[in-house]
Amino acid sequence: MAATKTAKSEQTRTLILNTAMRLFEERGYDQTTMRAIAQEAGVSVGNAYYYFSGKEELVQGFYDRLAAEHAEVALAAMRGVTDLADRIRLVLTTWLDVAEPYHAFAKHFFRNAADPSSPLSPFAAESADAREAVIDLHRTVLSGSNLRYDAEIARIMPELLWLHHLALVLYWAHDRTPQAERTRRLAVRTSGTVAKAVRLCKYKVVRPLVREADSILREFLITDPDPEPADPDAAAKD
Repeated sequence: MAATKTAKSEQTRTLILNTAMRLFEERGYDQTTMRAIAQEAGVSVGNAYYYFSGKEELVQGFYDRLAAEHAEVALAAMRGVTDLADRIRLVLTTWLDVAEPYHAFAKHFFRNAADPSSPLSPFAAESADAREAVIDLHRTVLSGSNLRYDAEIARIMPELLWLHHLALVLYWAHDRTPQAERTRRLAVRTSGTVAKAVRLCKYKVVRPLVREADSILREFLITDPDPEPADPDAAAKD
């Protein structure tokens, strides 16, 4: 009975999510209400809010699902491939394959995600699960390659690879070429360059730059900003 109830609950959740995605595509994100989503899905408004607290959480559900689908396809594509440039290329191009059906309305999400205070931002706390899933995939990109590296690179580099991925996603959202052909070419062109940069990070002379990039990432992008000191003069004295 418990398994049946769980399956039914997951079906309802998926129905609401799929309906929301369709309405976002047809009407736009801002013009779609939770009431409209519930009506189209054939559930009560209360039931829709039971599964999702609002439109932002629906989009987070979409992010999570996209990340899971991408990981499955990317891992299969990278199986047996050890060259780092090829693994980077495959993880990017498989993301483009999985995301292609949603390209038409992705711009609606990214317009909201560009707001740093938005829970849809890839750097927001609400996006942590999807963000960590993609970073973990890039950790696998690195660990499955034939590149030899130390623990510091293993810690820092997956998040820097994720930033490269994120930049490509942003470019894709604005790409209007058929099947995002221009973004695909960009993924292929940059994969080799990024792989070369990763290899250079093995050398001690380059390591300070890597540490600085990691420090900037953690201080300004994936953490909350530090609060302003109440007394600037007192803060200066400290």
